[in-house]
Parts: sequence; structure tokens; C-alpha cells
Amino acid sequence: MELQHKYSVCLLLVLAACCSGINAYPEEAEPELVMVNVLFRHGDRTPVKAYPLDPYRNVSYWSTGWGQLTTIGMQQHYELGMWLRQRYISLLKSDYTKSDVYIQSTDVDRTLMSAESNLAGLFPPRGTRMFEPNLKWQPIPIHTVPEHLDHVLAMKKPCPRYDAEFTKARNLPEIARLEKEYAGLFKYLSIHTGQEVKTIESAEYIHSTLFIESLKNFTLPEWTKTVYPEPLKTLAQWSFALPAYTPELRRLKGGPLVKEWIDHFQKKRSSILDPDRKMFIYSAHDTTIANILSTLGVFQPHCPPYAATVLAELYKIKDLYYVAIVYKNSSATQNLAIPGCSELCELDKFINLTKSVVPESWEKECHYHLLFSSEDLNDLSISALATAGVLSLVLLGVLIIMFVRQRQQVSNPFRYQTVSTNADA
Repeated sequence: MELQHKYSVCLLLVLAACCSGINAYPEEAEPELVMVNVLFRHGDRTPVKAYPLDPYRNVSYWSTGWGQLTTIGMQQHYELGMWLRQRYISLLKSDYTKSDVYIQSTDVDRTLMSAESNLAGLFPPRGTRMFEPNLKWQPIPIHTVPEHLDHVLAMKKPCPRYDAEFTKARNLPEIARLEKEYAGLFKYLSIHTGQEVKTIESAEYIHSTLFIESLKNFTLPEWTKTVYPEPLKTLAQWSFALPAYTPELRRLKGGPLVKEWIDHFQKKRSSILDPDRKMFIYSAHDTTIANILSTLGVFQPHCPPYAATVLAELYKIKDLYYVAIVYKNSSATQNLAIPGCSELCELDKFINLTKSVVPESWEKECHYHLLFSSEDLNDLSISALATAGVLSLVLLGVLIIMFVRQRQQVSNPFRYQTVSTNADA
């Protein structure tokens, strides 16, 4: 498997060289994988919440509770961890060390537990790492940030500009036309589910619940036969495209995570990454997968499956660095080419091509939501500095004039005075 993976990378490098007009590399120049960012969706879960008329709305049907990882989900991630071990066997040490790997999860039970299950497969304890003879597991730190403060992975920190742009996107002709086309379906769903369904997102929520119930071999209500899986699946796929549908939304939603990946790549190339890690792991959601693929310009509308994984790999050959984006959709693995580049994209070109969707300051761009678009912020900064400079010069000139006049008055005590006359007396 290792040999096959290297062969694929070599082939991609040759193709990249030809497409970009640079000389093909000598046969003995073998690509070196130097680091990878790993983003995955959690594993199989229970419904986040039942709809009001759901025959399976009683929590007794779901022993672990709402929105929780199941044992199937744990197994999915344990196997994904073993798959990652095999793919990166030459990159990683056999044992976990914090200087090699960093793990971050959204602050949600199912993503934290998925990361734990994944790490059990990726780093099974050996020798002195085993603190219990028959336990093939070891504690590995997983870092997280409260959702309302997390704009990088959970992507849920409030951003007024994003909200304004999302409202604008909902009013785009194709989105408005789609919701108008399915208005009858929304009404049908509202009647049979007992809750108001008026948007693509609320229809996806129903699709997700029915999908899980059918996966658990529960008998679905008769009314679902005309709407599940289609046309609900089509609407669900659209719901994953909508949060990062426009360049502005991509910049504010998926941009911060892409920026973090690029920062890792640049520091690795400059030998200033501290600690000098080889792998960053992110445990998140289907929406995270869709948002990142959309931000990179490679999302094809679909519902990301459990344990779906995006790999952003950095390769080195001689003095050049290349980025490869790989999508593991369930069992299939696909190399993706961002628009304007080959599947193996030279790092500087990758940075340049993603520049429009990477915010310089996410906080600033969210703050200026009422007045400016984020692409205007650079021009705004230049204009503001220029205006401030002109005003400063004007103010300085006024102060100098006032100072000179005051000095003149002080240095000339003999001021002109009106001469008294008899008429004035």
C-alpha cells in the first residue's frame, strides 16, 4: 500500500511539472511527505432531535441519548485511525508524542469521542505505554474551544457580516427559485412532521432524521414514501452547499481553517514550525467537510458521510513544496485539484489561488459587516491611512500658523490703538 501511494505521488509530480511548464524531475528525486492536516467528520450517531410527530421521538429508542456517537461510529473511527496509520507509516513514529501530532475537536460529545476512537486505531499502545495488560488504548490529549468562541473549526462564533451575506445568498435567484419550486414539499413536510419547514436547511434536518432511522432499520411512516430518499436528498445536498455558496461566505466560514493550514505549511517550509509537528488532526462535522471543500472550490453537492475525511498533504522534492488535497468519501479516496492548479499544486501557487478566500483578519472583516465587503478592506485600510495622513498635515499646518501668529503678537508689544478725539470725549 505504501509503494502504491508513493507511485501515485510520483506520477502526480510529473504531471504537475508538465502542466506548470517547469522541468520534469529526475527519476531519482523521490517526493517526501513532510506533514499533513487531517479533517474528518464524526462517526455514526443518533438523531440530534426528533421531529414532533416522529414515531421514534421517545428517547428510549436511543439508549445513548440525542446526537451521540454510537458503537458503530466508534468502530468507524477506530478503522479510520488504522487506515491513517498505514497511509502515514513513514511519516509518524509508532508511539504518540505531542511534538509530532496535535489533535483538536469541536466542543461536541460525538466529535470528541470520534477523535478518541480514531486515536485508539492510530496510536495503539505498545510496551511500556500499556498501563493495563489487556487494554489496547492510551489517553491522548484532545484540545477544544467552546463553540460560541470557535470560528476556525466549529465555525460558530458570531459574525454579523457573515449573517448579512448569508441573507443575501438566500435571496439569490437560483436559491429563491429552488425554495419556490419546493414550496409544496415544505408544506407537506410541515403537516406530517408537526413542525414548520420553510427552508432548505429545515428540510435537511428531516432528511437527516429519516436517514438515521432507516439506517437503524426502523419502519418509516407511510407519508415518507413520496419524499424519502428523494426529493429530500437533493435538498439536503443543497443545504451543504449554501453556507459557503459565495466567495464572501467562503472567506468568512471556511477561510480561517484554510488559513491555519497554510500557516502550518509555510512554517514547515521555513523550518520555524514549533513544535515541528508532522500531523494536525481536526475532528468536526459534515458541515465542516462541506465548507472546507467549498472554500477550496472543489465541493460537489453531496451529503458528507460518517467519517468522511479531507487530507491536506505537504510534499517536498528538492527545494520545492507541493500541496495535495485528498478526499476520502466513505471508502473511496479521490485526489482533488483546486481551480487553476493540478492535483499536486506548488505551495506558492496554492497560497496565491486561495488568497481571495483567506481573511487577513477575520475579526475585522466581521466587524465591518454593515459598510464594507471583505475584499474592500485592503483598499479601505489604504484609504483610511491616506486620509489620516492628509488630515494630520492640515492640522499640523493650522497649529504652525497659530503658533507663528502668537509669537508675532508677543514679540510686538506696541499695538496699534485708536487715537482719542474730542468727538469721542
